[in-house]
Amino acid sequence: MSAFLLAVSFAILLLGAIVFTNAVEWLGVKLRLGQGVVGSLLAAVGTALPESLIAVVAIIAGDHDSGEVAVGAILGAPFLLATIAMALVGVAAIAFRRRRPQGTALEAHGPTLQRDLGFFLGVFGVGVALGLGAPRELQIAGAVGLVLAYVEYVRRTLRRGGAVQSEHTLKPLFLDPARRADPPTWLTAGQLAVALGAIVGGAHLFVGQLLTVAEQLGVGPLVLSLVLAPFATELPEKANSVIWMREGKDTLALGNITGAMVFQSTLPVALGLAFTDWELDTPSILAACLALAGGLLAFWALRLRRRFELPAVLGWAALYAVFVVYVIVAA
Repeated sequence: MSAFLLAVSFAILLLGAIVFTNAVEWLGVKLRLGQGVVGSLLAAVGTALPESLIAVVAIIAGDHDSGEVAVGAILGAPFLLATIAMALVGVAAIAFRRRRPQGTALEAHGPTLQRDLGFFLGVFGVGVALGLGAPRELQIAGAVGLVLAYVEYVRRTLRRGGAVQSEHTLKPLFLDPARRADPPTWLTAGQLAVALGAIVGGAHLFVGQLLTVAEQLGVGPLVLSLVLAPFATELPEKANSVIWMREGKDTLALGNITGAMVFQSTLPVALGLAFTDWELDTPSILAACLALAGGLLAFWALRLRRRFELPAVLGWAALYAVFVVYVIVAA
């Protein structure tokens, strides 16, 4: 039964991701927003919500195991995004290189990539450092600083969001029975809400089944939230980005991931600093350091080299594999 529900929830997540990408692109056109804004803010925040909700619910629960789940969920999302998610978009670029007009070269808004990766490396590094024995007062000040940092990030993204996507490159709105060339805004918003509902509901069902499996296997709550839960709750980012990468929409594909990296390293980390015992142990520190390494690799491969190459893809996969091996050996 668990295997069946896992398959159903996976299908719901993928369907929700497909419907979401279509709706969020139309919303960006309607609001005259640059592709950097659509990818790094609208898509990234929308699909990052399920993972963030796990941390919020765990913090509200208030017991010791819930605290570990919250910290693991907070750190697990940036870790997964900076390793496996990056590897998957690289695989997509290479696999669909004959379909993509630009091949494996990267045609993304450079300022968006530089801003996103720079913010991520800076704010996540601060959040991790504050978990290495910093006084409680400094952690609270850091939480406020991270919130302000995200506000500044949003301001900069809105000011320099790149070119608005042409509506002629969009597929008709899926929920528009008339398949109009200019669907009404209310229907676009409605499709977006339906897609988000499918994503959140599918992620909730997936995580519930993962918890059951983890309990049967005797997997600890911290490892669960660092390794297993992000696979379910971050699937939307990966699915949306693979879809956009196949279509050659690199700014949307990468902004969806790098924007989520910034979001997950600011507001959720601020929650952790303010409402948990933010004292990071060895697995947490290792996952965080590997996430920072993945971010540095992304900056080198995407901002400096400006193309997807097999060594970078293997590097992102290897960073994730290091943590998996650690978990197996330490178990």
